[in-house]
Parts: sequence; C-alpha cells; structure tokens
Amino acid sequence: MAGRVAWKRVKHVLDRFHQAAFCPKYLLYTNIGISVGLSMVGDTMEQTYERVIGELPAWNRIRTVRMGISGLTVGVVCHYWYQYLDYLFPKRNFKVVIVKILLDQFICSPFYIAVFFLTMAVLEHNSWEELQEEIRDKALILYMAEWTVWPLAQFINFLLIKPQYRVFYDNTISLGYDIYTSQVKYRKKPEPKND
Repeated sequence: MAGRVAWKRVKHVLDRFHQAAFCPKYLLYTNIGISVGLSMVGDTMEQTYERVIGELPAWNRIRTVRMGISGLTVGVVCHYWYQYLDYLFPKRNFKVVIVKILLDQFICSPFYIAVFFLTMAVLEHNSWEELQEEIRDKALILYMAEWTVWPLAQFINFLLIKPQYRVFYDNTISLGYDIYTSQVKYRKKPEPKND
C-alpha cells in the first residue's frame, strides 16, 4: 500500500515536470538542456573508448565541456529550425515529410556542421585558417555520415513525433552521432612519413 502511494506521488511529480519541460514557455530551455547533456555524454563515451584502446591517457574534461557548449549552439539551431519547418509545412503527409527531410539535409545539416566547427574554433582559440583547414578535412566526413543516419530518423521525426518532442527525439538518435562527431573532431592527423 505504501509503495503504491509513493509511486503515485513520483508519477505525479514526473507528470508535472514533463508538462512544464515540454510546454511552449520552457521548451527552448528543455531542448538546450537535452542537447548539452547528450553532447557531453557522447563525448564522454568516445573518450572512454579512446582511453580503453590507449589513444587517450586520461579523460579531458575541457573537451567534454566544449562539446557540451557546441550542444548548446546546436540545440538552439534545432529548436528554431524545427519550429520554422513546422510553420512552413504544418501537414504530416508523405510529400511534406520528404520535403522536410530534403530541406533538413541540404540546408540545416551543412549549417549545423558549420556552427559546430565555428563554436569549437572559438572555444579552442583557433585561427580563421585553422578553422578553414578543419572544415576542409572533417566537414564532408560528418556530412556524409549525416546522410546515412538522418533521412530515416527524420522520416520518423517529421511523420510521427509531436513537434514539442522533435529535438528530444533528435538528440536521442544523435547520441550515437555525437560519439562519431567527437571521434572525427578529435581524430589525430597521421604523422607524415619520412623517406
């Protein structure tokens, strides 16, 4: 009996939290929090793997914080992007979903990748030339990876997911992509061979 009462209280608190977190008033903050948190989790997972295989001597907290800050900028981009797409194309039919996917892949994905690298360059105090070199070396790799993951994920997102949950859904799918992004971002260049 006491367990049932406790469960009802917990459920009530969770319901109230859910209603507040996903209401229009707080949705931006919820989306940013989810994006920051999962970006940091993805980087931590990637660093754990790098430590296990001996590529990284210890966890780099600064790197994880930087990835979290990049999640903040991306969270803002995704929040407003999905609202804009839903404003332009409010229906949920096959044709509209395909249009949204194509716009997402051809407009938002390159913009998102550019924002990611720009945010990281600012945080790492990189020069304009270093930013350009990193974009040349790594942006296409991330963009090609986007095409393997996001069309199907966004089909589900735009067809089935309620608008207030789009960024949450996006970020849960993106956890694996965040691990890959961290790997690509911090991949060491091979040493030039001396002949």
